[in-house]
Parts: sequence; C-alpha cells; structure tokens
Amino acid sequence: MAARLDPLDLYDVRSLLTDEERMVQDTVGRFVDERVLPIIGDCFDQARFPKELIPEIAALGLLGATIPEEYGGAGMNGVSYGLICQELERGDSGLRSFASVQSSLCMYPIFAYGSEEQKRQYLPRMSAGEVIGCFGLTEPHGGSDPANMKTHAKKDGGDWIINGAKMWITNGNLAHIAIVWAQTEDGIQGFVVPTDTAGFKAQEIHKKMSLRASVTSALFFDNVRVPDSARLPNVKGLKGPLGCLTQARYGITWGPIGAAQACLKEVLDYTSERILFNRPLASNQAVQLKLADMARRITTAQLLSLQLGRLKDAGKMQPTQVSLAKWNNCRMAIDIARQCRDILGGAGITTEHGAIRHALNLESVITYEGTETVHELVVGRELTGINAF
Repeated sequence: MAARLDPLDLYDVRSLLTDEERMVQDTVGRFVDERVLPIIGDCFDQARFPKELIPEIAALGLLGATIPEEYGGAGMNGVSYGLICQELERGDSGLRSFASVQSSLCMYPIFAYGSEEQKRQYLPRMSAGEVIGCFGLTEPHGGSDPANMKTHAKKDGGDWIINGAKMWITNGNLAHIAIVWAQTEDGIQGFVVPTDTAGFKAQEIHKKMSLRASVTSALFFDNVRVPDSARLPNVKGLKGPLGCLTQARYGITWGPIGAAQACLKEVLDYTSERILFNRPLASNQAVQLKLADMARRITTAQLLSLQLGRLKDAGKMQPTQVSLAKWNNCRMAIDIARQCRDILGGAGITTEHGAIRHALNLESVITYEGTETVHELVVGRELTGINAF
C-alpha cells in the first residue's frame, strides 16, 4: 500500500530540493515553530513587531541570505531564499516583510548598485542585524506609478539636499538607514540616508488592520543633507528601484505559500476534531471539496515558485515571470485564508486561530510591490506587445 501523501505537499516538491535547500527550510521551520508561532497572535493583537527575534533571525543567516560571504551574507541560492520567505510567512507576513525589506530592498541595492566602500561599511552589519534598513520609493500620491516621483535631491557643492516624503514604508521606525530614491537633474538616483540625519523624520502608521505585527511608517525629508558618498553610484533611472522590487517580489511569490499551508493545516486539524451532526466536519463533502481545492492551488503555487527559483539561479528569470507568480500565489493564498476562516466558523474571527490574521495580512501582500491588476497588465503586455498602463 502506498504511503499517505503529505497534505501540505501533495506533489512531493520537497524531493526536488537539494540537501542544502532542505536543511535551510528545516532550520527556518523549526525557528518559526518554536519562536514565532507561540507569540505572533499576541504580537498581531498588540500591533507589535517582535524585534527581540532580530538577533536570532540574523544568527540563522536569514538577512541578506544570497549576498556573498565576503560581505557577510550566507551566499545561498535563490531557491533557499524563497524557502526562507515561505517558512517566515508561515509564521506571519510581517516577519517575512521585515526580512524581505532588509535583504532584497536594502542589502541588494547596496550590493548591486553601491560602491565597494558602501558594501563593506553596511552589508556585514546589516547581515548581523546590527543595522536595519528601510526602502523609500512609494510616495503618498504615487502608488503604482513610481515615475511620478516628487521627492527630489539637488546638488549643493559636494553634498545633496533631499526634500520630499515616502509612504507605506516597512521598518521605517526601526531603521538605522533608509535607501531613498529621489529625482535629480540626472534622473532618479538612490541614496543611503542614515535615519539620524538632521531633517529626517519617520512617523509610524497606526490603526492598521493588516500587517499589525510589522512596523509601517511615513518618511519625511526636510532639507536632508548627505554627502555624495551616500549616493549609489552604479545605477540611474527607474531600473534601480525596479530591479530591487523584482528581487523582493520573487521572495513574495514564495511567502504566501507558507501562509496558505498554515491555514490549510489548521483547518485539517480543526475539521477532523470538530463534531457536527454526530460526525467530524471533515466527513462533509462540501468541506472536502474546499480542502481539495486548497491543496490543488497550493501545489500549483509550489511548482510555480520552484521553477521560478531555478530560472533565477540559472540567470534566466524575467520580471514578467515574477509578476505571473506574484499574481497567482497571492490570489491563491488570500482565497484560501478567507475560505479557512469560513470553515472555522465563529472561532475563525479570533487570533486564537491563524486564518483571520493571515487573511488580513494578505490584503497588504496582494497590494504591495505591484497590485494584482498591475501584474495582470504586465503579463498582458508580454503577451500582446502593447502597453495598456
């Protein structure tokens, strides 16, 4: 008789991983089980990011995991980074967002676009969790149109003077540095701005119903003066920040798989124990149909992200492929989280269960770094050759 399949991995995607990739997944998975899950419901209730976990996250090599070891990173491949995102988001989207911003939106641009001096000054300490970064691109009026950037930097002798504002910035009030993108006379450029610079202000955003276990901020720049050595010298134009977003979106395609798996596992356990009309809820056909559909969609997402990771590691990944996976996997996860909340009934509205927390978090994940509609249009443009934006 064949062994029973893993309900969270029906196609045995794990068997397609290398030993090192499995080790990374197992290590992060244990951390999430032992250190995150016992506290994350309370963190969400209290709107508190568990910053006490940062040293442990750093010690596991999860910050800048793909950065070469010579700069303090772990030198992992793209699939391993994806698995880190998947396991962290199985805990909570806020925790994965923290790691995504630090790794893909802050350490990556310093590594890809920065000077050798900037790399050696910041990357080892960022990997160690001693310096936390935030990524200043989105503006209050901007949303999906980053080219409509009002923040500007003007040359003043050997310095730059930055004025403007950024909105919806993860880690803003935690950060020691901000990667700030600003219009200049020579196009959009990036700057590494220490958050203790005169004229810099971060204001935490409250009253959130999503990503409550995450720090989200508005940033303000009032004649912020930085030297030219703070400028990222090796990129100009929107391709700089968009290149960072592609890296982060890649990780986001993996993260929601973890959230969906957490919701499915919770509901599998619940429906096997919940007795209605003298039988387990799991024996109901309507429930089994919903569970089967969840497993189908999770399996599709797993294979999509794994192939995307293999393309990334082969140097063949294209932004449109990332858009397709981000669109599919976020939609998959938010639908599953909502469906699981429904199956849990009244119990599903409290943070004693994870489904409502994941569902609320995924309202942000499906929106940030490109809304579902934007990614649909990216794929449409690829198919037709016509830009419909």
